[in-house]
Amino acid sequence: MFNIGDKIVYPIHGAGVIESIEEREVLGKKNKYYIMRIPLNGMQLMIPIDNIEALGIRGIIDKNGADKVLEILSEVPTQMNKVWTKRYRENESKIKAGNIFEIADIVRNLIVLDRLKKLSTGEKRILANAKDILISELMLVFDIEGKQVEQLLDEIVK
Repeated sequence: MFNIGDKIVYPIHGAGVIESIEEREVLGKKNKYYIMRIPLNGMQLMIPIDNIEALGIRGIIDKNGADKVLEILSEVPTQMNKVWTKRYRENESKIKAGNIFEIADIVRNLIVLDRLKKLSTGEKRILANAKDILISELMLVFDIEGKQVEQLLDEIVK
């Protein structure tokens, strides 16, 4: 169970802060919800408390975890599937799982691949989504602005 002020990650959407816990009626059924705001884009989400495990909600990583993310970003890209549609599905599945280290791997691999050859529209969307998720979590860990995290990513990924 999380509390107001806790920093959490909602896979697919990114990291944010629980602003309140409210009981609301949705489709005729009363449930308790975390009301989370994502600082990167200001989005507010209602997360049903009874469903947090199934949704993959987790607390944000600590500074050691963030250092590992930065290390992953600086490494040589890993082998990716050569067929872009399969690569797209694999990356989409990893994003849905919400593992920040796999998301860092996706970001690094796609940035490097984009430098070598232009990404398809679908892969550009995957890269943008993965970057937003990564940036939103690192913002909260390091307590810095999104633009600073983005500059850091640009400096680290070779």
